[in-house]
Amino acid sequence: MSQNLTKNSAVQFTVNRKKSQAGDVVDLSQAAYEPQVIGAYLRAINRPLYVIEQEGKIGLISADCDEQTFRKQTGVRYITGVPALPIEDLGDAGFKKTYRVRCAYYAGSMANGIASVEMVVALGKAGLLGSFGAAGLVRSRLESAIQGIQVALPDGPYAANLIHSPSEDALERNAVEVYLQYGVHVVEASAFIDLTPSIVYYRAAGLSQSGDGEVEIANHVIAKLSRREVATKFMQPAPENILDQLVSEGRITPQQAGLAKKVPMADDITVEADSGGHTDNRPLVCLLPTMLALRDEIQAKYNYPVPVRVGAAGGISTPASALAAFMMGAAYIVTGSVNQSCVEAGASEHTRQLLAQAGMADVAMAPSADMFEMGVKVQVLKHGTLFPMRAQKLYDLYSRYDSIEQIPADEREKLEKQVFKRDIESIWQDTVKFFTERDPAQIERAQNNPKRKMALIFRWYLGLASRWSNSGEKGREMDYQIWCGPAMGSFNDWARGTYLAGPENRRVADVALQILTGAACQYRLQTLKLQGLQIPAELEQYYPTEPLLK
Repeated sequence: MSQNLTKNSAVQFTVNRKKSQAGDVVDLSQAAYEPQVIGAYLRAINRPLYVIEQEGKIGLISADCDEQTFRKQTGVRYITGVPALPIEDLGDAGFKKTYRVRCAYYAGSMANGIASVEMVVALGKAGLLGSFGAAGLVRSRLESAIQGIQVALPDGPYAANLIHSPSEDALERNAVEVYLQYGVHVVEASAFIDLTPSIVYYRAAGLSQSGDGEVEIANHVIAKLSRREVATKFMQPAPENILDQLVSEGRITPQQAGLAKKVPMADDITVEADSGGHTDNRPLVCLLPTMLALRDEIQAKYNYPVPVRVGAAGGISTPASALAAFMMGAAYIVTGSVNQSCVEAGASEHTRQLLAQAGMADVAMAPSADMFEMGVKVQVLKHGTLFPMRAQKLYDLYSRYDSIEQIPADEREKLEKQVFKRDIESIWQDTVKFFTERDPAQIERAQNNPKRKMALIFRWYLGLASRWSNSGEKGREMDYQIWCGPAMGSFNDWARGTYLAGPENRRVADVALQILTGAACQYRLQTLKLQGLQIPAELEQYYPTEPLLK
């Protein structure tokens, strides 16, 4: 039979911050019957919560003692209870130990420094992991960012992104060289469709053997992906042919190659569902169980001392979505889109304002800059920008014609006046200059390949569109490329009417703590409901009332 929490009386509530001893007396006068007071108890996640019946009334009381002590001391009718659930207890303890963090949570990387130095440092100082958005940055800027993070967080925690760049191999190689040079020991590998020598080199170069013969892993890999075939590659040891190649080139030792055959390519697999940027738009409720089953299958084959952990990303921006991921078995959770609307993000104020106004349906798929020729798309914001439509137009032209010259004159004129706002020849000259400094092979491949040349010209627009968004380029607002998933709209709905509604109040570490605290609170509430307790409707959801990080 269900029990009701009613409004029989008002009770003053004060949280006792002192840890009670087993012999301390439980003050029954602190029993809560009023929704406002009940809500305060539900939020007190670091203390056990008990449901009692006293003088014919059902109420809640919070006490720092175990159930046995509570029953012995009070003598009242005990109905049920839920234990304390600090946010540190959510998720996998191994994740927290490996990365030396407070919680099983990290903020994923967003390219071009959107996941900025400031963001990574703010999270690190709060004991949380952040991944620097290294994708798309030249070596000098990447080095500067890593140095800045290491000065602010000499003992971590932090990670940096390593994005697969099939069109620009040099970017991937340079990033690995920087990470090894500066001792970056955690990378978030994203957008990989296959293992490359660069990612294998990073992993193997950090392997050594302890005195007792165990494999010691210095370079940790968190692989963010959404496909079973890619997950399989990262859950298995590195391919022998790539290891042999690295040994022959003198980049790793034969011992490191041998050790690499005993450990998986990744310590953690971040299952990326419907997210901003590169995404397959897959639902987390289908994707995560599949990847967990795959992990178990591979673990049974290789019997690793430490099984690969599987975390969840994509669509996570509220306590409810965070709790859902944990309850499905996620070892940790990852946020993305919501962090771009925070003050520490490397995004312009105009972009952050647009994100704070976005609804769940205000997103669209558009051709990506880094994998344009392959037809790969990224999820972006369509509210307040024409980028998705204009980017798709470029891909349609690329698919239809084999060179810029084949495009009808009136179409080229529209491109120059409405989209590029510059003549095509000057864009090509800037493109040559850009790749001469960054990756000269790109220009060499385009010299006698008109279609390749056209792709590079179109990528000029696609690449700059994200930088315009980050820097707040005036006059280009309708061309802003803003990576964004439906999670942004969910967060805005949850934050509406609270201090987090305005982007000026959104701080990345505080947002993380609110999501985690809400998840713990809602877990306890749902546990009580599953035991037959009827909770007042106004307490069904957790909403942020004040910053948790001062």
